[in-house]
Amino acid sequence: MKSEAKVARILTRDAEARKSNPVGRDFSEALARGLTILAAFDADHPAMTLSDLSRKVDLPRATVRRALLTLLHLGYVADEGRLFRLQPSVLRLAATYLSANPTSTLIQPVCERLAHTLNATCSVAVLDRTEAVMIAYAYPRRTQAFGVTENIGLRLPAYCSAVGRTLLANMAPEHLTTTLDGMVLEKITERTITDRTTLETLLSAIRQHQYALVDQEVEVGFRSIAVPLFRRDGTAIAALNVGIRREQASPQQMEQEYLPHLQQEADALRLQLL
Repeated sequence: MKSEAKVARILTRDAEARKSNPVGRDFSEALARGLTILAAFDADHPAMTLSDLSRKVDLPRATVRRALLTLLHLGYVADEGRLFRLQPSVLRLAATYLSANPTSTLIQPVCERLAHTLNATCSVAVLDRTEAVMIAYAYPRRTQAFGVTENIGLRLPAYCSAVGRTLLANMAPEHLTTTLDGMVLEKITERTITDRTTLETLLSAIRQHQYALVDQEVEVGFRSIAVPLFRRDGTAIAALNVGIRREQASPQQMEQEYLPHLQQEADALRLQLL
């Protein structure tokens, strides 16, 4: 009975999703479920059983099993007894995005140059719904051990990260309202701003000054400052960021010494970003 009730709930949810989705009847629930299952694996869940996945994605075991067998056949997952684990083939999806995205190709050398010049971590992020996702990353050479791709794909909450706020601030007002409506503003550190009105005031100031400085709201002891990267047509498509440990520089020093370098690189990139 529980299984039947769960199936009925899933079917109702799918029907509602179809109705609200602009694709309508052409929306593929099977593809959506497969991608949901791939995204369920993370650092805390590198390997899961069929039952684990079923609970995590809230889908019936039979549905998850069909998706897993398809992903297994395609080489995206492997089975180890009762456990399923992602395979390197999944990286093709990320590699395709990075190779097809001229922004990441143009930005990586800029990140490396800034990391070396400022002796700080440098990154570029784009907005993915409510999160900022890193598409380029570089460390100062003295701390770089495993290459600059180590944190490509890193996700941060947009509402409390410098890159995220920079991108949110440059949204059209109606789009920003919808995006904020879909966010859960949670305390990550004691400094994290979670009041909606305060956040909107901050975003208005960021839009005016075109940079965001976040002090220990995502991680205790870590500060970051970011500027938007605009295309030639004036659309903000990414954010360029420098992050440091708090003992390296005060917020005022970041504005005086780091910000001009970010702004200079952003201005130079504007003519190259289509």
